Amino acid sequence: MNYRNHLKIGYQEVEHKNNKVVTSLNSKNFRDFIKTTKNLSFRVGNIPPGYQHRADKIANLFYGDPTLDWLVCWSNNVSDPFQQLNIGDRIRILDI
Repeated sequence: MNYRNHLKIGYQEVEHKNNKVVTSLNSKNFRDFIKTTKNLSFRVGNIPPGYQHRADKIANLFYGDPTLDWLVCWSNNVSDPFQQLNIGDRIRILDI
């Protein structure tokens, strides 16, 4: 199977409710990457107007890559960007 993943961190196939699902979560490459983020330095950023609730736009602003939206959410413990990531919120920007 040729799988294209915007996370670019490997993948694994798992079965969920009798269906094959391809995911990056819990793949070895993903787990290894997450371990390295604990040692990364970070800076603090503020969410400007027009970027609220948009992890993709925030990722593009700070990292130059909207597909790193998951990293913005993960490093700031955001489970629902539509309720969190408000204008003026202070967020961690990992130095990757």
